[in-house]
Amino acid sequence: MNIALPYTDPNIIYYVLAVVALPLLAALINFWLPAKNKATGVISTLAIVAGCVLSVIVFSKVWNKQPVHTQTLWFTIGQTKVFAGILLNNISVLMLLLVSLIALPVHIYSTAYMKHDDRYGRYFTYLSFFCFSMLALVVIDSLVLFYAFWELVGFSSYLLIGFWFTRDKAVQANKKAFIMNRIGDIGLLSAIIIIFAQFRTFDIATLFADGGLVFKSFIKDGMWISATNQMPVTWQYVACAGIFMAVAAKSAQFPLHTWLPDAMEGPTSVSALIHAATMVAAGVFLLGRVYPFFTDTELTVLAIIGCFTAFMAATIALTQNDLKKVLAYSTISQLGYMTLAMGVGAYGSSLFHLVTHAFFKCLLFLVAGVVIHEMQHIKEENNLDIDPQNIQLMGGLRKKLPVTFIVAIVGSLALIGIPLTSGYLSKDGILIQAFEWSDGRSAWLKLVPIGALVTSWLTAFYVTRLIAKVFFGEFRLLKKRPQLKMHISDGGWQYRVPLILLAICSLFPLFSLNPFFYEDAWLFESLKPANSLARENIYHSIIPIGVNILSVFVIYFAYTIYTEKRIFRFSQTGFLYRLSYNQWYLDKIYKRVVVKPVLGLGKFCFWFDRNIVDGIIHLLDNIIRKIAALTAWADKYIVDGFLHGTAALVQSIGNFARKFQNGKVQYYLYSMLLIVLILFVLKILI
Repeated sequence: MNIALPYTDPNIIYYVLAVVALPLLAALINFWLPAKNKATGVISTLAIVAGCVLSVIVFSKVWNKQPVHTQTLWFTIGQTKVFAGILLNNISVLMLLLVSLIALPVHIYSTAYMKHDDRYGRYFTYLSFFCFSMLALVVIDSLVLFYAFWELVGFSSYLLIGFWFTRDKAVQANKKAFIMNRIGDIGLLSAIIIIFAQFRTFDIATLFADGGLVFKSFIKDGMWISATNQMPVTWQYVACAGIFMAVAAKSAQFPLHTWLPDAMEGPTSVSALIHAATMVAAGVFLLGRVYPFFTDTELTVLAIIGCFTAFMAATIALTQNDLKKVLAYSTISQLGYMTLAMGVGAYGSSLFHLVTHAFFKCLLFLVAGVVIHEMQHIKEENNLDIDPQNIQLMGGLRKKLPVTFIVAIVGSLALIGIPLTSGYLSKDGILIQAFEWSDGRSAWLKLVPIGALVTSWLTAFYVTRLIAKVFFGEFRLLKKRPQLKMHISDGGWQYRVPLILLAICSLFPLFSLNPFFYEDAWLFESLKPANSLARENIYHSIIPIGVNILSVFVIYFAYTIYTEKRIFRFSQTGFLYRLSYNQWYLDKIYKRVVVKPVLGLGKFCFWFDRNIVDGIIHLLDNIIRKIAALTAWADKYIVDGFLHGTAALVQSIGNFARKFQNGKVQYYLYSMLLIVLILFVLKILI
């Protein structure tokens, strides 16, 4: 290997390779084992346990130290040399550790959650393959390899989303996710091609590190100028648009977000891993990798889209009755916060929120899994025809599921951003820096932090609604069916241990000894930009106080509504309710504006191919057949007839002439006499 940057411990690279390779090895082993073999779960879990241990070691040796970058020549095309290697800096080792830590409780949880599934082995094969793809994505140093593993993450998530492929909804969901992500992948590929054309390298460190080629490039007089090339500035805009398309697709940002709620058709444990901490976080990670590439104007656009996505998804979550869809739209909203933070320059807060969100959202998805699993048990035990994910049928489950209820409260408070939780530290940091960013900008741009603020209160409302409907009040299904049999519990240690560990990680001590100042968090301190503002303005005091005081009132207000302690009903016939319940009609708009025309074009192309193209081909075929038949007739009756007639004539003449050669002398004399008579007559006549 060629070492690009020095490092003190040569074993670091081998540790990283082991972290990446272990899930792949587990996937390969599981692939050859029988589908129902329970050893597959053990193999995948042990691979992740070993990966976690090694990730902790790598993290401790690289965090806040000299980056590690090693690479070797991969292949050469002409004069272009393409290298493959590993790049370890703060963001990559953070993601390496985060993916491993989130994957571990999900694997433990899955051994119990999926134990009755007929394709148990296939599930862990797919899960290990996904972990391999994601872990490789965060440590490689080349845009070429980045794109390759970006595709593998999408492919493995496609397999997991459609794991229950016998269900039509699951099949439609994974196809939708696959297609939406292909749109983003086209953008990323286009951006990579443009970046290479401009800088003549795929090396991420050479491009985006401090003092790298991107830092040295600039825009002047409509030209995008770098040390190696210059292009019209339009290409820089196209490359940024391509990167954003990739981010929007992977991290479910408007307008490519509609696949994520449908992706809840996969197993809930899959949702906990993919759609809370890993795959959907890959878009934000990509922003972190290429952050210097964006200009101020492009970052502003990013902030606006992130704000709109966060607000829109929060309003939709207000009225959804599917437990997992509420969490799905919550995920979209929180990803919007992260994108907004990147746009306003809160790079450290964005990644900080990515980490905290991974823990408390994974926790909430696993809580949802326990609730849905027990509702499914009630459904099967009583032979009911119900949707086990419908929160309208739940209520009062805190008495039956006490551990699940407690950890759900912790995760919910972290999602809302209440003090003493990790969510408070990361989310308030984004809000404060968003207001600082808006100072001196136009009135329209001040709507960005205001929108984020309103979204925070909407989050408090829909989260409280969810908890109240699931855990408080009376069990509504029991009220409808008094003879209902209920034998439910929190489950075994495979359920409880992951929930408790994630709940602990959702509290403040993991990130800061000071539960109130996000600036004191060790993670933010290491990731913040050098020019980060100190606590020197009123925003650092008024925002946390104002947000959380009003959030408490919102929580109480929602609690009183949905536990039926106070008579109040929202209108379910108005435009705003229908807009929220129908998810802003975006799916219907896409079906009408995009899907229906594309299908119509497909049908037209099919008709055109069948009737015009095939018609012309069939017409030519018939004409050629007729010409061939006519040619065959002419050949048979005219050409062959003439030849046969000539042959017959010659044969007849020959036969006639042969009669005179019979060897009888008298016939020869008669013939000569006849010829003489004929000549004599002719002489007389002439």
